[in-house]
Amino acid sequence: MRRIRFVKRPARFSVSTTLLRRLALANIVANAAIVVTGGAVRLTASGLGCPTWPRCTDESYTTTAEMGVHGVIEFGNRLLTFVLVLIAGATLLAALWHRPRRRGAVPLALAVVLGIVAQAVIGGITVRTQLHPSIVGIHFVVSMLLLLVAYALWRRVREPDGPKVSLVPPTLRALTWTTVVTSAAVIVVGVAVTGSGPHAGDADAIRNGLDPETISQIHADLVFLLVGLTVGLWLALHALGAPAHVVRAARTLLLVELAQGVIGFVQYFTNLPALLVGAHMLGSCLVWLATLAVLWSIRERRPVDPAPSTTPTESTTPAEQPVATHA
Repeated sequence: MRRIRFVKRPARFSVSTTLLRRLALANIVANAAIVVTGGAVRLTASGLGCPTWPRCTDESYTTTAEMGVHGVIEFGNRLLTFVLVLIAGATLLAALWHRPRRRGAVPLALAVVLGIVAQAVIGGITVRTQLHPSIVGIHFVVSMLLLLVAYALWRRVREPDGPKVSLVPPTLRALTWTTVVTSAAVIVVGVAVTGSGPHAGDADAIRNGLDPETISQIHADLVFLLVGLTVGLWLALHALGAPAHVVRAARTLLLVELAQGVIGFVQYFTNLPALLVGAHMLGSCLVWLATLAVLWSIRERRPVDPAPSTTPTESTTPAEQPVATHA
């Protein structure tokens, strides 16, 4: 009798988890980097180095020799947008080709791509409105939202697909969320401070009309509140025996906040030198990312349990079951 041979079909192409994680991390780095380079455009008064959009001039998509160094700086920042699109596009393809596909990773990767495209459009509106401070502020806030989505994607591809389980009691979850909201408020008010200051991106750009001292004081008060909340969160986590990585995340946030606070006070009392303002913009990204790290650390996803094979005599008490939460 002739034996039938079964030929094994070649495995379907898939992307490794390691590659997907690295691409997700690259999105975070790239979106933080373009915040810094965008700050360099404003701090060197190159915001209108390319005076129109999407072209650099009415006749050319690229900078010209007549536009000088300001044109080079502004055009260079525009080119970085294409780098972000390439990284985000590669991440989206990797999320689609990853097996087993991480639940929620594809929508997050797509959101990063769409967010970068939206940022390019907002950047064009910024140029066409002659660097209006409100549009510039929206441009920065959207960058922070993009960092949020990119960070969520990075954490998502590092986690299993099981339910979320809280690692801290409800009171500490509430304190953590209060800290996150305060951190966001510090960033938004910081945008208003920048809009009232001297670094407009161009000598003829208007300012938002707010009193710099008053809005700076409000910003400083929020910073003190944020630091106080973070200290309280760190001590509470430590006192209640939270997992070591949660305590470590809160401590890291506190250290980043203190470093950012020092830069902020020094730049204020030294009349806002461009180099320190640029460092403060980078610090804003780091504070936000450290805040998100704390938020993600207070819960974890458990692996998906295989289908139980219990007999009628087997039972599980409620105390043995982890409590899933959507916090």
